[in-house]
Amino acid sequence: MPMNANDIERFIKEALPDAEVQINDLRGDGDHYAAFVRSSAFKGMSRVQQHQVVYNALQGRMGNELHALALQTAVPEDA
Repeated sequence: MPMNANDIERFIKEALPDAEVQINDLRGDGDHYAAFVRSSAFKGMSRVQQHQVVYNALQGRMGNELHALALQTAVPEDA
């Protein structure tokens, strides 16, 4: 069963409470999303580490309920 965008955002914000999260359903099928996540928690992390934090926040749903997630991460300029 596909995930909805609100659930993806909720999982990310539970792991990264200060995160700015934008989710777009790329195909309208609930299976292919693009996400932009900005959090001060990413400060000092490599891009790979930032993405791992987001994937970990999804608690194993990546590849199961969530088929594809094109991910962009950033650190706030003031962090």
